[in-house]
Amino acid sequence: MFILQLPPEAFKSLAIPMWGWMASQPGVDVQKGSGTMRDEISTAMKEALKAKDQLALGTMRLISAALKDRDIAARSNGNADGISDDEILGLLQTMIKQRNESARMYRDGDRPELAETEEQEIAIIQQFLPQQLDKAGMQAAIDFAIAEIGASSVKDMGQVMAFLKKGYTGQMDFSAASKAVKAALMG
Repeated sequence: MFILQLPPEAFKSLAIPMWGWMASQPGVDVQKGSGTMRDEISTAMKEALKAKDQLALGTMRLISAALKDRDIAARSNGNADGISDDEILGLLQTMIKQRNESARMYRDGDRPELAETEEQEIAIIQQFLPQQLDKAGMQAAIDFAIAEIGASSVKDMGQVMAFLKKGYTGQMDFSAASKAVKAALMG
């Protein structure tokens, strides 16, 4: 077998930068996109590995796997950078909802130890979310959105929810917000 070894200077003359070429190769994982949330997740995984915290490490690996899955789906839709930080926040909220449902089912099935594990995973995932608005804060955001949009009936609910999702991603439970918006617009 013959292996050609080129000095790094040889790559300067190529039309494609070396990292661009590497990113296009199968099996090479070069993270793109906004780095803030990705960096936090990566750092937390490294810390869990160093601390030998198996629960945190397993949760971080689940987050990372879900993130890579969404990135692949985004790339197939033409978004070469993967998903944005707002979409990552949405992903984390979805993971929390799934674990809340699982914990409830485990408690109903008399499996409290599994429910506790799910709740511990929720606590780990919540570390990456911004601080949640309380009921008063959520109602103030809803009132502001309704005033800003000029919503007057339930027909305007979609616009109000879009406004809230744009400005308050990761800060509120949108299923509860939806009910509150509907109540505010009906009465």
